[in-house]
Amino acid sequence: MTALQKTMAKKETKQTFEQSLRRLEELVETLERGDVPLEDSLRLYEEGIGLSNECLAILKRTETRIKQLSKDLSGRIQLTETDGDE
Repeated sequence: MTALQKTMAKKETKQTFEQSLRRLEELVETLERGDVPLEDSLRLYEEGIGLSNECLAILKRTETRIKQLSKDLSGRIQLTETDGDE
């Protein structure tokens, strides 16, 4: 399977953070080798930017949830619920 075929196959399914990060690492390795034609390199780069943005969004949502953890007056940790699709 070529790098371009992998790109198209990956776009068809929603991935977990770990899967997206692993794919991003694969893209970096492929691009760093420098053996991919220019057009394919550009497509891989674009996929990498998209994956990077997805990972950042997941990390921001996770950070928000962590910040919502707070101790109540008796020292118990509780999660404050918020509106949104998390």
